[in-house]
Amino acid sequence: MWKNVGYYNGTMGPLEEMTVPMGDRALYFGDGIYEATCVANRIPFALDDHLDRMYNSLRLLEIPFTMERDQVKAELQKVIDAAEDSPIHFLYWQISRGVAMRNHPFPANTEPTLLIYVKPHTMKSMDKPYKLISMEDIRFKLCNIKTLNLIPSVLANQRAVEHGCDEAVLHRGSRVTECAHSNISILKDGVLQTAPTDELILPGITRKHLLALAKEHGISVLEKPFSMVELMNADEVIVTSSSALCMKAESIDGIPVGGKDPQRLKLLQDAYLEKFQRETQPK
Repeated sequence: MWKNVGYYNGTMGPLEEMTVPMGDRALYFGDGIYEATCVANRIPFALDDHLDRMYNSLRLLEIPFTMERDQVKAELQKVIDAAEDSPIHFLYWQISRGVAMRNHPFPANTEPTLLIYVKPHTMKSMDKPYKLISMEDIRFKLCNIKTLNLIPSVLANQRAVEHGCDEAVLHRGSRVTECAHSNISILKDGVLQTAPTDELILPGITRKHLLALAKEHGISVLEKPFSMVELMNADEVIVTSSSALCMKAESIDGIPVGGKDPQRLKLLQDAYLEKFQRETQPK
């Protein structure tokens, strides 16, 4: 067993010792997709949801990945099982178009590559609110695909860190889209509102679960764009991601936000944590 486990096209070992061919198109073009989730008790959370999105991203990028779902699950589990014990692990995997000499058109007769890693992970406490900054969303309009092209998100997250914040909330003009690596929703007048899953946001798995949990607990849901003004005046601001689940935001650009509907927020956070714990319990 290893603390950090790496895998590339069937070869597995300590993550720090793994290598990737220089011709992998992920290196030159970011020509691939990725997924990530948390693992508890060596059970990856919401794996089928992530695989659904994975295969959809592959379809949209026209990457001819032929490995069946059950085989992908088996390879992921192989890497998980090779990791040293930890209460929570972070599981990441990506698929690129393959290995070929650098050239923009799709290469002929290449097989997609599968890269996986697992490392120990500490989930953030939902009792500790996020601080956010706001930034113009300068990404291209394929945000619904979970591609490896993340430079705008990297830059946005770096600005957040420099300002002592946890995330950057992005907007196109007045419309709020999402965060650098999270989705964002608001509670207003008892309604959970989040942007629709168009080409401007990633269809987040945690976002999907949050909407379902809200409906289960009698909270109305509205999938409609909202503005920065509406965000600043929301009763609660909620940031969701697979690695941190359901986080409250307490400020944006140094201005306090939310704090007006703590009971509904706590209901959603508790429901999500219960779902995570229940679905990662050994059968």
